[in-house]
Amino acid sequence: MKQEASFFEDREAVLVYIAKKLNEAKRLESVLTTAGLDYGVEADEYRGGVVFVTARIGAFFYVLPEAVAAAREIIERNGFKPYQEPAPKK
Repeated sequence: MKQEASFFEDREAVLVYIAKKLNEAKRLESVLTTAGLDYGVEADEYRGGVVFVTARIGAFFYVLPEAVAAAREIIERNGFKPYQEPAPKK
């Protein structure tokens, strides 16, 4: 279920998904709520594009560390691709 920022206040939230479109964000909110998973969502900036890289706004979905595995499984099972930290550049 969608939680306010105070739910994550003393804990480190983990980014599990970045929705780039509003309808995508709404669909994922519905999926996570139906699954009974506690999550937080906030608008933030990400970089997108290949040739012309621009700053864009997306919906960033967070869960607590103990819910990461379950969240990623739910996200994948419903046709979304979970966020993965990029590999460090060499």
